[in-house]
Amino acid sequence: MSKRGRKKGASGEQSRALLLTIAAEEFAHNGYYETKISTIVQKAGLTQPTFYLYFKSKEAIFQELIASFKQGLVDLTKESRLEPGIDFDALPLRITKGLTGIFTFFAENQHLTRIGFFNSLEAEEIKKQLALQIRENLMSEVNNGYFQTELDTCLVAEILIGIIERLTLTKLFPGIKTPEELASEIVHLLLNGMLPKSE
Repeated sequence: MSKRGRKKGASGEQSRALLLTIAAEEFAHNGYYETKISTIVQKAGLTQPTFYLYFKSKEAIFQELIASFKQGLVDLTKESRLEPGIDFDALPLRITKGLTGIFTFFAENQHLTRIGFFNSLEAEEIKKQLALQIRENLMSEVNNGYFQTELDTCLVAEILIGIIERLTLTKLFPGIKTPEELASEIVHLLLNGMLPKSE
């Protein structure tokens, strides 16, 4: 391929990525119905015909953003499953690492997270799917001897979703806590509880 062809391709990918970034911001701030293609292209410094080179419609770009968010969450949740053979002393750190990954993804993709986890009609379904995936992880981890056999994995998964959802809005997005701090405090609370240590 000629240098000219490569440059055009790179520019096209940059334009597409820019449209996705600006669309995420617009959808996050204004909602789906109030977001206009004309505003997206104007902020991107592009034309409407350029938009339609990459996306068939407003719905198409919105669904791509939702799909990107869902895939990111799926990948991170799969990665966070505890594999067999982890030393018990290393468990808290290993669990913290997985949870930090999710909070970091949210922090680095705030507009996408506002759409996919909070504002869109799909948000509730995304949270249900995440809870199911966390539950599957927990059931596997119970079978591997990491947690109590009588653990209500469904309840724990829902509790985790609630904690993640609330702390993302109140602590992560405002910059009050880092992903690492949030993950560490959640893991400490869930593994050690709130009662004072016995002497």
